[in-house]
Amino acid sequence: MTPPFISYSTFHRMGLTVRNLNSLLNTTDDFELHIIDNNSQDGTWEYIQSLNDSRIKSKTRFPINFGPIFAVNYNLARRKPDQYFFVVESDVYLFAPDWISRFMKVFETFPEVGLLGVARAFPYPIYFPEVIPQEKNGVNYLQLKNGKVDIALDFVPGQCQCLRPELLNIIGYWSEESGYGDAELSIRVNNYTPFKAGFAIDIPIDMIQTIPCANCEASQWCTLDKSKSTCFDIRNSKHKNESFAENFKWKYLEYFNELSQGKRTVYCSSIHDKDSYKNHLYHMDWALENFNFYVDNAN
Repeated sequence: MTPPFISYSTFHRMGLTVRNLNSLLNTTDDFELHIIDNNSQDGTWEYIQSLNDSRIKSKTRFPINFGPIFAVNYNLARRKPDQYFFVVESDVYLFAPDWISRFMKVFETFPEVGLLGVARAFPYPIYFPEVIPQEKNGVNYLQLKNGKVDIALDFVPGQCQCLRPELLNIIGYWSEESGYGDAELSIRVNNYTPFKAGFAIDIPIDMIQTIPCANCEASQWCTLDKSKSTCFDIRNSKHKNESFAENFKWKYLEYFNELSQGKRTVYCSSIHDKDSYKNHLYHMDWALENFNFYVDNAN
């Protein structure tokens, strides 16, 4: 089987990226890593260029940040048809070196599982939406019970998750038209495909959000005047996901309205895949407006 594809996006916060990417590179399972830097301005790209690991198959720097969905779909468009697709965000520290095997054991045991993630971790409170515990042959996961539109946190969060290739054949890409990321993805999976979304329960992570400069592993690449601004200050000033959601929630609601009325299929197209939007409904004007929001506000 082809090693799984790991999509890893960075956006400032070099101190976290160095710490957490080191934990990923300590993984004992095989994988292909594809790193995207979304126009970080804190030395992150210089650090990424210094990495020398045969499992890193591509390093891409976008000169402009077009937002998280643009980046993940760029990588997804390059996945081989038989590859499982992992997304790992740069604020995730992986404790278990066999974390990929732990994911794959659930997929192998439960053929109905299409999307599998993990709960958010410290310093966030551990929270699960309504779930149904599943057990077979000593393997367990928590199946998302509902996945309802416009219900707070009724989805599998996207900081560390994996999708089965057979599911990706059905759903295509993250929705560039709504731009809502994890808040739309598992709803599509659970309600409009034969597959289910759920949570792995034996993959420990942390998600600390800042590191004191004195304890940072990235000092050799850092050129910032930290008396004025740290890599965390830069990221926080340019992180616009919440304001994006406030401005464009109507697209998220209208997307699911179209889907529920049968005006479109569950397949979502991508600007990175011309064939996808030739053959499926794609509101390119919605997608371009979403990308331009990040261009104008998050660079």
